[in-house]
Amino acid sequence: MRNAFSKALVAAAEADERILLLTGDHGYALFDDFRHRVPGQYINAGIAEQNMVGVAAGLAKAGFRPVVYALSAFIPIRVLEQIKLDICCEELPVLFIGDGAGVVYSTLGVSHQSTEDIAALRAVPQVRILSPGDAHEMKATMELAFATPAPVYLRMGKSDLGPVHSAQPKLEWGKLVSVRSGAGPVVFIATGSMLNLAVKLAGDWPGSAVWSAPSLKPLQAESVTAACQGHRLVVTLEEHNRIGGLGGAVAEILSQEQPMPVCRIGVPDQYSELCGSYSYLMKEHGLDLDSVRAQVMAFTKKHSIA
Repeated sequence: MRNAFSKALVAAAEADERILLLTGDHGYALFDDFRHRVPGQYINAGIAEQNMVGVAAGLAKAGFRPVVYALSAFIPIRVLEQIKLDICCEELPVLFIGDGAGVVYSTLGVSHQSTEDIAALRAVPQVRILSPGDAHEMKATMELAFATPAPVYLRMGKSDLGPVHSAQPKLEWGKLVSVRSGAGPVVFIATGSMLNLAVKLAGDWPGSAVWSAPSLKPLQAESVTAACQGHRLVVTLEEHNRIGGLGGAVAEILSQEQPMPVCRIGVPDQYSELCGSYSYLMKEHGLDLDSVRAQVMAFTKKHSIA
C-alpha cells in the first residue's frame, strides 16, 4: 500500500506542479522516487510539525496544493490546533498523510502509536477523512483527495496485509464499497487494516456481507442504512479506539435511521501496556483474528444470532 501511495503521489505531482510535498525530516526511502522525479516540489520542513502545517497553510493561500506527511501520532495529533485554525477555518486544500496509523509502530511505544486520530478529526469542521484498506483503495483515495479542494486527512495503516479488491474500486465521498455480498443476519463494515481481517472473518458466518469504509468523514447515512438493510446485526472493525471512530459513526447513524445492534470491534479505551511486534500488539488489544472471532461470537449469541 505504501508503494501505491508513493506512485500515486509522484503521478499527481508530475501532472500538477502546484503539488508540493512537505515532510518532517523522515520518509526518505518512501520519497526517493519523488525527490528524483520532481525535486523542486519536495520540502523537508524538519522536526517541526506545527510549523510545517503553518507553512502548508501559507502555500495553499498562494495557490499551491500542499501534501503534509508525518506519522499519524504527529499528523494530526501533535498539530490538531494548527489543522483546526490554520487549515480548516480557512477551508484550505491541504492533504494530510498520517502514516503508521493504529499500532503499526508497535516497538516504539505509545508515543508513536495513533488510536485516536479519527475521533479527534471527526469533531473538526470542514476536514474530510479517508482510510484505505488495500493498495487499490489507496490509489482511489489519493485520486479522490486531489480532486477535492478542501482539507483532507488520509490515514495509512498496516501496508502489507495483501489486496482485498481485484481492481481499483470507484469511490465517492461518504459511500461504502461492497467487498462481499450476502443476505445473512450479519453484515461487516471495516476500514483500513481491518478490512482484510473482516473478509477472513466473514467466512465463519455464511451469507454475511462485507463492506469497506474508505471514506469516514463524510459518511452518508443512506449508504450505511442500505448496507445494513436486510441484516439483523452489524459488526464494525477498525484499528482505532472503539470511541469516536468508524463504530461510533455507524452507531450514530443507525440510532437515528435504522436501530439495530452494533458490535464495535476496535482498540479498547486504554494504552498499550508493553512494546512488541505488530502482531503482538494486535493480540494485546484483541484485534487478532481469534480474538475478534470470539468477540463477534459472543455478541451474536447475546442477540440470538447463529
